This record gives sequence, structure tokens and C-alpha cells, in this order.
Amino acid sequence: MAKLTKERTYPLMSRREIEAQIADGRHMVIVDGHVLKVDAFMQFHPGGDKAMKHMVGRDATDEVNGLHSPEARAMMNKYRVGRIEGRWNNFLPPIQGGKFRKRLEDGAMEVEEEDDSGRLSAPAVTITADTPSSELESRPPSPVFDVDGSALRKRQVKESMGSSAASITSASSLEESHGDGSLPLDGMAHLDILTRKEIKLDLDKYPAVDQDTQEVIVEKYRKLHDRIKTDGLYDCNYYAYAIECSRYITFFGLMLLFLKWKWYIPSAFFLGVFWHQLVFSAHDAGHMGITHNFQVDTIIGIIIADFLGGLSLGWWKRSHNVHHIVTNSPEHDPDIEHMPFFAISHRFLASLRSTYYERIMPYDAAAKFFISMQHNLYYVIMLFGRFNLYRLSMEYLILGQGPKKGVAAWHRWFEFAGQVFFWYWFGYELLYKSVDGGWNRFWFVMVSHMVTCPLHVQITLSHFAMSTADLGVDESFPQKMLRTTMDVDCPTWLDFFHGGLQFQAIHHLFPRIPRHNLRKTQRLVQEFCDEVGIPYALFGFVDGNKEVIGRLGEVARQAAILKKCQGVMIGEGRVERHHHHHHH
Repeated sequence: MAKLTKERTYPLMSRREIEAQIADGRHMVIVDGHVLKVDAFMQFHPGGDKAMKHMVGRDATDEVNGLHSPEARAMMNKYRVGRIEGRWNNFLPPIQGGKFRKRLEDGAMEVEEEDDSGRLSAPAVTITADTPSSELESRPPSPVFDVDGSALRKRQVKESMGSSAASITSASSLEESHGDGSLPLDGMAHLDILTRKEIKLDLDKYPAVDQDTQEVIVEKYRKLHDRIKTDGLYDCNYYAYAIECSRYITFFGLMLLFLKWKWYIPSAFFLGVFWHQLVFSAHDAGHMGITHNFQVDTIIGIIIADFLGGLSLGWWKRSHNVHHIVTNSPEHDPDIEHMPFFAISHRFLASLRSTYYERIMPYDAAAKFFISMQHNLYYVIMLFGRFNLYRLSMEYLILGQGPKKGVAAWHRWFEFAGQVFFWYWFGYELLYKSVDGGWNRFWFVMVSHMVTCPLHVQITLSHFAMSTADLGVDESFPQKMLRTTMDVDCPTWLDFFHGGLQFQAIHHLFPRIPRHNLRKTQRLVQEFCDEVGIPYALFGFVDGNKEVIGRLGEVARQAAILKKCQGVMIGEGRVERHHHHHHH
């Protein structure tokens, strides 16, 4: 702590004080043992406000270090308002349904029986005679467990399961039966059982989510990060980008050549390939993985995404940063929220509310139709992926969802210019003036856009088949990333085709590592995984696809079972209310 002599020192803040501030609507985040009050920065944040909201009341040190440049991290120090001592117990952020207690009027704190985590213990755990004493020091429940007050809060779930053990072990047999025999099993209860089953599987497969175990993982993760820096794996290989650029020029040139010869389909094909390859560099730029300078990389990214591709880099940053923080969370991660077309978790069948889109994702007639066949429709729908990106990009720019002030405010106008430029060269000069006839234009658009289909498969491949369970607030950043992300095993000569997305798990651990260094980092990450006992998910491209199709088929099957449950209930004359509080 020698540095503190030069830095100013901050008042020590108690957990209760921080809780009361959050209860008053302030945004308090813990970074490097300091308390940051980030309210004033919310509207300036280039990565969007949503990403920050998911960190309120949490220790965000690893997330902040992973996603930000050293300059940004230094700038954050001016938002420090206090410091904490010892280990921080994460709260569940308000955006995820966390409840916080205010102060009493006279400045005294409310005195109520509270648990370890500084939360009211009244609605928490149903204590039975065989609940181990260590279970009683409860902690912020996950939204899943709140559903029915079940007591699965800790690793004791694994070792000495109390009365709730039965509900998990017998989950599979419950599909047909009526639970404990007293209540007919309705659809919601069936989904709750599946959720607990999924959590149990993860708790068995991954290191325990108690704080001691997770602290060791974080310590080793930070050591690995230092080693990666020392090994120079953050240094960008500009020669590799020269090769990328020559590839782009080749594809674009071939597109123009075939267009000149009026060979429209080959021309459209090479335009699609050009777009497919370009996206990877936009992704690198969005993560500051090229020059590591925020403004320079953003300009590169906007030129690639908006001017050449017609997509919004700002939209991508806003949604992608949230994705990096709450990876594979059905309520919070926009990258897996594709209702009514896909549900990669049975939890979507309960019409979840998306905190990203701020609306319910209804499990309605359209969703029932698509999801019952989603494993067969996967590749078909992927063919149209790019059209959806236009819609999301336009929505972001027109509604002004990006930062309105600060260093990134001008990006919106630069992006608008990029959109005008794109639709001028692609829509007017190329499509309207250079392609003859309506049908030719139609097929030109279709072929060029559908050729980018592998990209959408690659993006979804690394997450769709992985866990969507919520293991609570104590799970460390590195474990959560490795539990929700898979890597694709491919030969080196194919790296250009995958564009770095084949090392998605490594990328999630260290988002700013330049793409061409990810393969070198792989060995270090594998060693880290072996050391801390986290399985490293690595599949071949074909096997990875099989995993994804398998997951989609599994959820489609659960949808059919749910339909049967509801059919039985209607048959019994019971009115189904979509209530979320169900006690067995």
C-alpha cells in the first residue's frame, strides 16, 4: 500500500452505509477496494448505462479491468468516495431485482434481524431441522431461488442438501408425476424444477461458489492477467492486420469485377464474404484491441461497421458490453434474447422480462410456433441474421440510446454520416445503378446478406449450448465466463474464417487481447483452468453445432411438456394463473 502516501485517502465506508446509498437510488460500485459513486458518469459512459447498472453493489474490479483501457481506469478514480476493508460481499444489483434498505429518519440505521449480506432475512431461507448451521449465513438470493423461497444458496447444496434435495434429485421423475402428490404440477412449477436441476448440475461440475474458493480463482486469474501482459500478448500484431486488409481488398475487388461482367450472383457472394470478414475487425476495434486507444479504435470501428457495413458500432458496444458482464443470463443478456425465434433456456417459456430491452419477451403464439421447431429452423433463421442487425442499429441511432454527453457523444453523428454513406454506395450506386432489373436486385441482396450466415452461427455457437444458470452473486468473473462460453477447436489455417470467435472463452476472460494473439493465449488459459479445476469447453466446429442444435431441441421438448402440463390443467378445469410464487 506504499502508493497511498501519494494518493489521497478516502473515508472507510461500512457495507450498511453503501446499502443505504444504493437504496436512495445512487449507483455505488466497488473497484480495487474503493467505493465509486458513478451516478454523474452514467450518461457519459461510452459502453452504455446498462452495463454499469449490472455492477451496482458489486465488486467490479475484474470486469472493469477486463473491458477498459488504463486511461479509462485512471479516470474512474475521480469518482471514488470511500474505501472498504477486507473482502466485499456482493449485493444483487437493483436492475437484477436486489432489495436495499434505507436509513431511518434520524440518521440511525434500521435495526432488523439481518443476514450476513446485509439483507433482510425474513423471506429468505426456510429452515428445517436438517439445515446445516453454515446454511443459515445466507446471502443475496438469486432471482431464480426467490421464485419459490427454496434454500439453495450455497455450496452446501452440494455437500449436505437439506429438505430441498428431494426436489432436485427427483426432478426427472416429476415430469410425469405430481411432485409430492398433493398438488398437480403446473407449468411454472415444472420450469422451477428444471431451473434447480440445471443449477445443481453446474454446482457439481464447477468449483464451489463460496467466497474462499472463488477468491483463490480470482487471485490466480489476476496473476494470469499479469503474465499475459508481461508476455506481450496485449501488443497488437499490425502485420496480421495488413494481411487482413489485403484480404478485404481482394474480396471487394472480386465483387466489383464480377459486377462489371454482370455476373451478379458471384458478385453478391464476394460482397457477403467481404462483410463477413470485416465484422471481425469491427469487433476488435470495439474492444480497443487494435491500437488500444479508445477514440482511434472507435473511429476504425465506425468506418468498418457503419461506412462499409451499414451496421452501428455504438449499438454493438452497448449490447455487447452488457453481454460481457451478464453472459448467458436469460433476463439480462441481449445476445441470447431472441424471442420469438429462439429460446436457449426453458426459462424463456415463462415470458421473462428483459432488463436490456425493458419489456416482456412474451411466450406467445408466434413463439410457441417457432420454438417447437427451433432446432430445425436454426440455420434457416440464421440466413436472415443481418437484416435484424440493420433494425437494431437503426433503432439505436434514431432513439439516441448511446451516450448523449462526454467523449463518445459525437460518435452518434459520425455513425449517421456512415449510414448515409453506406446506403449511398450500396443502395444507390451499387444496387440501383449497377444491377439491372428487379429480380437481379432482389437476389443480389439475398445472396450477399445470406453469405454472412456463418457469422451468426459463429456468434451464437460459443454461448447457445452453454449454461444459462444463475449461481448467485458470489461467483467470480472468470468462472462465470468459462461456464457460459465455449471455444471452437480449429486448425490454424482456418483462423481467418472464424476471425477470433473460435477463442470466445479466452476473449471473454481478456476482452482487449488482440485477436491474432488469442491462439498463443490458449495454452495459458488451459493451464489456468486445470489449476483451478474449471472445465474448459472446447468443441470442434461440427460438434459445437451439434451441441447447439441439441440444446435447441431440448428446450423445444420442454415446451412440448409444458404444453402438456397446461393441457392437463385445463382438462382438470383449473385456471392457470401465471404466478411466479409456487410452493411445493
